[in-house]
Amino acid sequence: MAELTLGVFPSLVGSMSLDFSFKLAEAAIAKGHKVNMWLSGNAVMMAKKGQKAFKDYSHLEKRMKELMSKGMEITVCEACAEARGYHKEDVPEGMKRASMDWYLAKTVKTDRLLHIGGE
Repeated sequence: MAELTLGVFPSLVGSMSLDFSFKLAEAAIAKGHKVNMWLSGNAVMMAKKGQKAFKDYSHLEKRMKELMSKGMEITVCEACAEARGYHKEDVPEGMKRASMDWYLAKTVKTDRLLHIGGE
């Protein structure tokens, strides 16, 4: 199967880019594809373990862990995370932190690349 890399660059509050990205990743994995996800900008909120789920708010931690257990590689922009106060010790197990070099390398090696957000 093919390898898909998703670059996720959501805007501030109200953006559904992150939710959509996880739904797309889930569908691709179900079809047998390998999925890499780069979380940048406000998407780095996923790099903070111990968040509380509220009924009326999107909470993707459970879905994220399930997808990582199925082989999805999630890497968060370390500069974006640090700028928002998310440090190495805050990262959930299985998630990686890297510089933009990681994402650029994936864009060259992947079969398909999709940038989501960035508005």
